[in-house]
Amino acid sequence: MFKIIAKANKFILPSFSKQQLDISKATKWQMAIISWRYFITTRALEE
Repeated sequence: MFKIIAKANKFILPSFSKQQLDISKATKWQMAIISWRYFITTRALEE
């Protein structure tokens, strides 16, 4: 299930690493997206 969500995240959510976003200057919504992607990615790797 997490692998499917991870693939959907890749297409739907923006990639801040490609935009070279400095995490210390990220807004709250950007941090929420980063946290969500991290959570899903780690769970998908555990499967």
